[in-house]
Amino acid sequence: MAGSTRIGARIRAKRGDLGLRQADLARACDISPSYLNLIEHERRRIGGALLLRIAGALEIEPDLLSEGAETTLTTALGAAADAQKDAKPEVDRLDEFASRFPGWAQVIEAQHVELSRLQRLVSELSDRLTYDPFLSASMHEVLSSVTAVRSASAILADGGDISPEWQARFHRNIYEDSQRLATSTEALVGYLDAGGNAAGAASLPQDEVETWLGAHNWSLPAIEEDPRCAAQSVPGLNGMSAAALTIAEPILERYRQDAAALPITAFKDAVSRHGADPVALATEFNVDLPCVFRRLAAIAPADFPDGQPRGLVACDASGTLIFRKPVPGFEMPQYGAACALWPLFQASARPMTPIRQEVRTVARDVQEFQTFAFADLTYPSGYHNPSVVTSWMLISPHAGAAEQAIDVGMSCRICGVEACPARREPSIVSHRREAVEEMQAKL
Repeated sequence: MAGSTRIGARIRAKRGDLGLRQADLARACDISPSYLNLIEHERRRIGGALLLRIAGALEIEPDLLSEGAETTLTTALGAAADAQKDAKPEVDRLDEFASRFPGWAQVIEAQHVELSRLQRLVSELSDRLTYDPFLSASMHEVLSSVTAVRSASAILADGGDISPEWQARFHRNIYEDSQRLATSTEALVGYLDAGGNAAGAASLPQDEVETWLGAHNWSLPAIEEDPRCAAQSVPGLNGMSAAALTIAEPILERYRQDAAALPITAFKDAVSRHGADPVALATEFNVDLPCVFRRLAAIAPADFPDGQPRGLVACDASGTLIFRKPVPGFEMPQYGAACALWPLFQASARPMTPIRQEVRTVARDVQEFQTFAFADLTYPSGYHNPSVVTSWMLISPHAGAAEQAIDVGMSCRICGVEACPARREPSIVSHRREAVEEMQAKL
C-alpha cells in the first residue's frame, strides 16, 4: 500500500476539486501564489495558523489535511481493500482517494468495521447454535412439548368415540404440556437475550470462569501482591457455582505459582528489555515456557513495547480447549472443536518441543499473528501410569510481513479455505459463496 500522501498534495487535490485557482486560494489565505506553489509541491512546511486558514478556505476540517488523520483513513481503506479478495481496488491511489473524498473514506471505514463486527458475531453464533449444550437441551424440550400437544390435539380433533374420562385426560395433558412449553420457551428466549452478543451468557462452568477472569482483565492483583493470600481475598469467587469453583481452583493455584516464580514488577521490566520474547524471558528467569506464556497473557497491553494484548489458549490431549483468553482478530470457538491447523495441536504431537509459527486468520478482515506453542508433560499418577499432556499457545501480533504464515480459521464450519487438508466438515461460508457466485452467473 502506498505511503501517506503529503499535506501539499492534499491541498492541491482539494483545490482542484473546488475549481479554485492557485492565485484565488493564495489571496484567501493572505499569502503569495508563489509561496502556495512551494507548499503544494512540498517545498515548504505548513502548520499552525496557516494550516487553519487554508483548511477554512478549502471548507475542510484541518484534521483531514494533517498527516495523522490521513494516515488513519488510508490504513482503514487498505484494510477494507484487503478484505475484498475478488475486487481489484486501486490500492496505489488510496492516499489520493482519502485526500479528495474524506467523507466517503470515512463511510467505507465505518462499513468495514461494522461488517467485521457482524462477521465475528455470525462466527460466535454459529458455534453456539451448533454446540451449546444448554441451547440443544432447550430446543429438545420445546420440540418435545410441541409434539406432545400436537399428538393429543390430533386425537381430539379426529372426533372419534372418546369417553368423557379420556377427553378430560387429554385436555389435562394438553394444558400441562402447553405450560411446560411456555416455561421452556421463556427460559430459551431469556437465555438468548442474555447472550445476544454470543458472550453475555455463561452456560458452562468453564465459560463462567473465563467470564470472571475477563471481568478482571485476566489479572488478579491480590495474588500479584501476595501469592500466598487466601482465596477470600480474590474478588468474584463467592458468586460462582460449585462446578465453576472446581475449575477455578487449579487456575488460581497455577496463577500463584506463576506470580511467585515471575514477580510482576521484575517481569514487566524484563518484557520492556526483551520485547516479549518468550524464550529469552524463560531463560532469564529459569522457568518453563508455559509459565512465561501465562504471565504475558496476564499483563496489560500498555506494558508491552508495541501496546498490543496477548492471547492464550490451552488444550488437553483430547484437543479440548481448556483455557481461552481471546485476542481481537483471532477468534476461538466456545463450544465446538477448533481449527486443526493451529500450532497448539502441533505442539501436542511434539511434547517438550517449542514451536514458533506465523498464522494468518481466514476471515473478512485478514490479520497475521505470531504464535508460540509448547506442550508439557506431567505424571500426576506416578511413574507407571499415563502422562498428562497440556498444550499452550501464546498469540502475539505480528509486526512485519509473515512470509511463512499458514492460513487458519476458528473452526471448519465457518472457514472458507476450500482445499484445507484438515477439513472435517463442509463450511457454511463456502456454500454461501458458491450460491452467490451461481446467482451472479445467472444474472
